[in-house]
Amino acid sequence: MPPPMKILRRSPLVAAAVLTAVSPLALAVPAAQAAPGPEASPSASPSATPPASMSAVGGARLALPGTQVELAGGAPVLPKDLTARSWIVADAESGDVLAAHNAHWRLAPASTLKMLFADTLLPKWPRSEKHRVTPEELADLGAGSSLVGIKENETYTVEDLWRGVFLMSGNDAVHVLSAMNGGVADTVDEMNEHAAELQALDTEVVSPDGYDAPGQVSSAYDLTLFARSGMQKKDFREYASTVRAMFPGETRKDAKGKPYRKPFEIQNTNRLLRGDGDVRVYPGIAGVKNGNTTNAGATFTGVAEQGGRVLLVTVMNPAKAERNEVYKETARLFDWGFAAAGKVRPVGTLVAPRSARGPEAEGRSGPAPEPEAPGEAGGGTGAAGAGPVAGAAAADGSTGAGIAAGIAGGALALLVGTAYLVNRRWPVPDLVRRRSRP
Repeated sequence: MPPPMKILRRSPLVAAAVLTAVSPLALAVPAAQAAPGPEASPSASPSATPPASMSAVGGARLALPGTQVELAGGAPVLPKDLTARSWIVADAESGDVLAAHNAHWRLAPASTLKMLFADTLLPKWPRSEKHRVTPEELADLGAGSSLVGIKENETYTVEDLWRGVFLMSGNDAVHVLSAMNGGVADTVDEMNEHAAELQALDTEVVSPDGYDAPGQVSSAYDLTLFARSGMQKKDFREYASTVRAMFPGETRKDAKGKPYRKPFEIQNTNRLLRGDGDVRVYPGIAGVKNGNTTNAGATFTGVAEQGGRVLLVTVMNPAKAERNEVYKETARLFDWGFAAAGKVRPVGTLVAPRSARGPEAEGRSGPAPEPEAPGEAGGGTGAAGAGPVAGAAAADGSTGAGIAAGIAGGALALLVGTAYLVNRRWPVPDLVRRRSRP
């Protein structure tokens, strides 16, 4: 049996954690959405144009159709060649929405919905837990589903299954994990509950893998919330940033009749992470998820860090029929966002989960990250990883300049129980650096 190949992943680079109090932001109830015509699948968009009024979660500007941006002095103009029906550029830590286009338009999400699936289920099992797959768990996969290659009556670790979800967008891996969670119906219910908790109110989950289904919708705004929440989890960050890995093959017998399983390589389908022809690896990219179905077209949410700033970009359904167009438009929006940050006035905010308590809960951009349990350097439960002490040197020798200035004497106002953290930032711990590991 050949030696295992190395896993390439983009992993930790420390992000800043600066605490500031903010005023509450009133959140409007999402506006009703137009119903699809009788000839359209309910999971497709209701029309060729966005509704005149959409949800105002995150700010009134985000309820308006069309492009929303407030350029200040020296800010670059937005790229001219954007064709996506909906997109958003946001600061992952402050929650500021730098620019958006039809951010709350409810559209079919495709496999970007797997971000919500992972954010909901990752904490449930340790990575090393093993599961033997039954034929029933692989039944009812949609025709043409993306698959990682799971075989019935074979045993896989939870880590194997999550790699299948994140790297290959495997619907087979989603269905096996859903079965471990009590079934597809229970998993869908939990995903909808978690979406509501995150205030992702444009989202209705019908199929946990994002496969086209009547009534299944999300929005660029909601997908960005899912990515932002998921990036608080150590395992989520690791899986989303893995470029390639080995996956267990089917059990066979050698010439002597001895059973063996020869692994095969799987690669991340995120083209900005691994590169693909005319799409280069985007500098600082760390994930997160792409998708493509008949109703959704191409969809993608990405996270990248440059110069200590972490941005999230979501792009849904570019009209331009060019190979890799969703990645090209995402890259252009990343370029714009990094150049424009600090030179634009936010047009909205990424809201906090509902469980955030206290007078600053409404409009706060996120809760404190969960502390990581001692000894979980490799991750095991999906819990969020704790960042290093402010000012400590990173693995590459950098000192995280500017981090310590925001945190003096360990002044982290974190209260337990029913208390809350009054802050506007949601630090992304240990975000990005590409390296090899066995």
